[in-house]
Order: sequence, then C-alpha cells, then structure tokens
Amino acid sequence: MNITELTVHELQEKIRNKELTSYEITKAYIDRINKKEKDVGAFVTINENEAIENAKKIDEIIENGKFDDSTKIDESNIDSSNNLAGIPIGIKDNLCTKGIKTTCSSKMLENFVAPYDATVVEKVKSEKMPILGKLNMDEFAMGSSTENSAIKVTHNPWNLDKVPGGSSGGSAAAVAADMVPFALGSDTGGSIRQPASLCGVVGLKPTYGLVSRYGLVAFASSLDQVGPITKDVKDAAILLNVIAGHDEKDTTSYNMPKKDYVKSLKNDVKGLKIGVPKEFFGDGIDKEVKDKLYEAIETYKKLGAEVEECSLNVAEYALATYYIIACAEASSNLGRFDGLRYGYRADNIKDLKDLYVKSRTEGFGDEVKRRIILGTYVLSSGYYDAYYKKAQKARTFVKKQFDEQFKKYDVLLTPVSPTTAFNIGEKKENPLEMYLADICTVSINIASVPAISIPCGVDSNGMPIGMQLIGDRFSEETILNAAYTFEQKIKFRENHKPSFKRN
Repeated sequence: MNITELTVHELQEKIRNKELTSYEITKAYIDRINKKEKDVGAFVTINENEAIENAKKIDEIIENGKFDDSTKIDESNIDSSNNLAGIPIGIKDNLCTKGIKTTCSSKMLENFVAPYDATVVEKVKSEKMPILGKLNMDEFAMGSSTENSAIKVTHNPWNLDKVPGGSSGGSAAAVAADMVPFALGSDTGGSIRQPASLCGVVGLKPTYGLVSRYGLVAFASSLDQVGPITKDVKDAAILLNVIAGHDEKDTTSYNMPKKDYVKSLKNDVKGLKIGVPKEFFGDGIDKEVKDKLYEAIETYKKLGAEVEECSLNVAEYALATYYIIACAEASSNLGRFDGLRYGYRADNIKDLKDLYVKSRTEGFGDEVKRRIILGTYVLSSGYYDAYYKKAQKARTFVKKQFDEQFKKYDVLLTPVSPTTAFNIGEKKENPLEMYLADICTVSINIASVPAISIPCGVDSNGMPIGMQLIGDRFSEETILNAAYTFEQKIKFRENHKPSFKRN
C-alpha cells in the first residue's frame, strides 16, 4: 500500500479502522516531500517537525480520547468516527498561519510570521489536521504559471519542464505529486481551477461569500475566494464541509444554514440540464482540448443529462473587466506594503519618499508592479470614468448574463484553460499572452458564482485536460454531483498518473 496515493476519504477509513495512524500518514508525506521537492518545488516552508509532533499527539487523542496538557492543539475532546483528525494538509502561502511564515512568495513579506490564523486555517486546526507546510504561488497571487514567485519556480509533475499553472500552482502540483493529500488555494480569476486543470487534479472555486476570506492576504477583495484542491471530487466536498460557513470577522461572509456537501454526491445526473456556451469553444481553444470536452459532453448524454448548446456573451468583456477591477483593487490593497507600516524595508535611504520608492521597488516583483501601476492608472481622476466605472457596469452585465443562463440550465460546461500546460518561460515575457490563459475562468469570479475543474482526459503528449462545470450562486451541491458522476464514469486517476518526465 502506497499511503501517499490514497485519497482523503480512503485515509479516513484507514484511520477509523486503525489500519493507519496519523504519524504513519504524516511521516509518509514528509518522506515523499523530501524525495520530490527538489524536482517539483511546491513548498515555500516545510513544517516537518511540528507536523510530526502534532500527528503523534493526534494519535494519542484518537487512542485515549484525552489530551496531554502539553499538546499544541486547543480543543479537549474528539469524535474519531467521522472527521479529518490525523490527515495532514498543505496551505497556500497567502493564508495566514500563526507561528509559520506567510510570505505570499514575495520578498516584501519574506520574513513575515502572522500573529493569528486565517479563519480557514483555524477550521483546519480544529479538525486536528497536521499542517505539512506552506505552498508556493505567484507573488501576491498575481499570475497564471507560478513563475512570478520570488522564492522559486514550481514545476508540473506531469512534465517538469512545464508550468503547473497559477497562482495556486504549488498547491496543485503538491496534490498531483502526492506530496500532500489535499490543499487550500485561493482563486481570484481562476487561480484554483486553472492549475488544477494543468496538473490533473480537482479544484473548486466556491461561491463568493461561502468561505471566509479573513486572514487571506488580499489581492482583489471583491474577487478573491478560498477553496480546495484535491485528488478527487469527494475529497473536495469533504474539505468544503470544513471551510464553508459564516464568519463574523468577514463582512462579505454569507450567513446560511450549514450543508453537508458529501451527501450531494449521488452519482446520478439523469435530467440534469447542461448548457454548453459556444463562445467558450471558439478560436484560441486548442483542438485537443475541445475534442476532450466534446467527448465529455457525449458521456453526460449517455449518463442521462440533457445537454444543449447555448450562448453566453461574456467572453469579449470578461478579461478586460477582470483586469481593470482586479488591478484597481490590488493597487489599493498593496498600498500598505510601503516599508514603513508593513513589509520589506530598503537600506541606505535618504528621506521618506526614498523609503517608499526603494522599498516597493526592491520588495515587489515585475508582475506585481505592473498590476499596481495599471490599477493606479484606472483609478486616477482623469481615467476613473473611462475605465473603472465602465468595468463595474460590465461586471453587472456579466452577472445578468449568467443569471439568464441559470434560468434554463443547472450547469454550464466549458474548458478551464485554452491549452494544456505550456513550457516554463514560454509566456513569461509576454504578459498579454499570459493573461489570455485566464479567458475561460475570470468571468466566474466577476459573476461570484461557483465552478469546479475536473480532469476529463489527456492530450497526445500525456498532459491533463480540465473541464469546468459552473453553477448558480450557492449551488455547490449541483456542480459537485455533476463532477462526481462524470469522475466515477471515466475513472481518470485509475488510468492516468504524473510521469515526472522532462521534454
């Protein structure tokens, strides 16, 4: 039995039946990290010693139902029959973790240790899940390839010369490489779904407001959302059960009754109405990607779903709207990192202005600077109406377009990425070409609806292809079940594995 290849729900069963201990599971993952990290580069910080120690404490809790007073875990009792106790997890490095560095993969925060946990991290800890470490990302979540990290470049486990996607590339690569059983990522314009697609794993972007953003270092506050990256759909539902819920510390958090998303996995899509927006299958989408999506559509028809082509006229507006709004909010959110209040401080400064200029010049990477400049420009008095105000109007239009489609369909089916994973360095010098990699995902964040990426096959080079299922606001049960039913039919994980090859 290879422990690191097991899904979370399989690990739950092994712990419940006392076939495995938390220590054995955590140690297996630490060994795997030590073996594969040099090739993949998924981690910013490896939390080896604390993860092992917490795993031992959790084993004592499960065995005895009591705490040793010296344990770092706060709660005093545990139900070992139905939870995630003892199963380790990886955390994207823009989620605050008390006592562990949170760098956002930036020189600006290279030594920052948060004095508190993000709400989702609190929830993970309350489930008694050892944290294996913090995962690499594009700096401040700005990028589509994890090449913009100031720490390292992450490599795709399916082909080490290719990108894993971004900005949650470290999270997706770590799950694909069996270095973590599952991980938390964040999604501003596709940053969970696109790397999940390129790495052949499952990535869920929940409805905006379903999961607390408290403790997530903000990129674009009206678009950011925390979500799971997992080996299969059931694991995504399990982790969503943990992290979803109202949080008084987040004013955008939605207060709604708690749901059990695992119970929504029925393995049945008979009568499900699926719309296929023709605009998402036009020029720029690779032929092999389209062919695999068409095969998936035929699979849904055979499973009893009602599938028809529809029109979702958002593609020509979505990318420009997204980058105007996201950069404007980034300009505002990152203003605090000035070398005085927060973040890296330059040496050999002459005056206050010199402090600001040198600290931000040295502390931020090129992509972050580019977006700050663009955001400041569209918010300036002479251009606010021409750009930012129009973008907000376009955002309302995009939301209405989605609302119209969900009057007719339960789910919309599209590609996640126009292509499979591209070579490292291929698009780094062409920002516009890199931005176009998000063409299929950004409209979902603009509309605040949920979407999931699941693998639907591989191309002729053996690289995974992702399918995106989009639902109406707070309809996570619907898209999870649609994804689960398809997954059970094609059995992607049983037929395809990362090869760790090179070109």
